[in-house]
Amino acid sequence: MKLLKSFLRDQSGATAIEYGLIAALISVVAIATLTTIGTKLNAKLDAVSNGLN
Repeated sequence: MKLLKSFLRDQSGATAIEYGLIAALISVVAIATLTTIGTKLNAKLDAVSNGLN
């Protein structure tokens, strides 16, 4: 019973999960941002290429 109580009071696993969720959220935002920037940059470079032709 004492082991169960100490397990329920332990917060270290919850903290690790929270850090993992924060890291995942930052990764998703970074990927979405870079994808958008890449698409816009590609369109600009296509316009420059067409202008040179």
